[in-house]
Amino acid sequence: MNKYSHLGIKLSQLRAFLAVAEYGNFGEAAIQLGLTQPSISHAIATLEEVLGVVLLIRGRHGAKLTPVGEKILIHLQEIFRSLDAVIEEANLHKGLEGGKVRIATFRSAAAYLLPSIMARFRKHFPAIDITITEYYDYTLVEQSLREGKADIGFTFLPTSEELETVEVLRDKYLILLPPNSDYTGKKLSWQELTSLPLITFSSDNSCFLNIYNFFLQAGYSLKPRYQFRESSTILNMVAQGLGVAIVPQLAATSIPEGIKVCQLPEPLERVIGVAIVADSLQSPAVFACLDVIKQMKPLEFFPKSKILV
Repeated sequence: MNKYSHLGIKLSQLRAFLAVAEYGNFGEAAIQLGLTQPSISHAIATLEEVLGVVLLIRGRHGAKLTPVGEKILIHLQEIFRSLDAVIEEANLHKGLEGGKVRIATFRSAAAYLLPSIMARFRKHFPAIDITITEYYDYTLVEQSLREGKADIGFTFLPTSEELETVEVLRDKYLILLPPNSDYTGKKLSWQELTSLPLITFSSDNSCFLNIYNFFLQAGYSLKPRYQFRESSTILNMVAQGLGVAIVPQLAATSIPEGIKVCQLPEPLERVIGVAIVADSLQSPAVFACLDVIKQMKPLEFFPKSKILV
C-alpha cells in the first residue's frame, strides 16, 4: 500500500479520464459528470502529471487515447467493476443486517412448516425482522400478496401467473379412522369409504373443495356428517368415535392416541408452495428467506416418526 500512497491519485481524476475516453471529448464528459469543462481538463492534466505519461491527445475534434492511455483504460475499467462489486456487496450486507420480511400463511403451514423454516432462518440471519400473518385459507394469503401486505405467501400450486412460485411440499390426503374401528387394511375401497360417517372441513375451505371434487371425479357424492373449520376439532371428533375424516397429512401430524390411518381408494394430494408477486422489487432479506425455504427437505417437516402411511 505505501508504494502507492505518494501518488495522490483521486477517484474523481480517474472518473474524468474514463468519461473522456468514453465520449471522446471534454465537453461531453463534463456534461455527463455534472462538472465544468475546465475542471475535467484540470483533473486529466493532474492525473497525467502524477503518472508521468500522456493519456490523451487533445485536438480540434476531441480527445484521443494514446497507446499507454488505452492500456491504462483497461485497468481502470476493471478497477471500477470491482468498486461496483464492493458497493453491491455492502448494500446486500446492509439489507440482511436490517431487513424485514412479511410472511402470509394458511394455518397448517403456520403450525407445521414455518417453525422449522424460522429456526433455520433465524440461525443464519438473526438481525432480520420477520412478521407472520396467519389466515384461515390460502385465498386470503394470495389476496394479501396482491395488496402488498405480504412479501412471501404460503399457498397451493398451481396458482395465477401474476405470482412467482417455488414448490415446498407435496401433502397427500389420508383417512383417519376412530380407535374403535374394525378396519385393519391399509386402503379403503370407495364402497367402504362412502358407507362411513364423514367428518370434513367447512364448505368454504380449500381442503373441502379438493375432497368434494375428488369424490365427484370418481362418480360419488360427498355427504359429510359433520363439518368444522378447525383441524383439531376434526381430529378430536374422530378420536371420540364419531366418524372418519379425510385430511391432508400436514393437518394430521399430531393425531390423538389410538386413531388409525389408512389410504384413500386413489391418491389425492395438494402441492404447497411459496409465492411472491412476479416481477416485483424484493429486498435482499426476502431473497434470503426464499433461499432458506428452497433448501428445506420434506423430512424436515415430517420426521420419520410422523410419517403416517
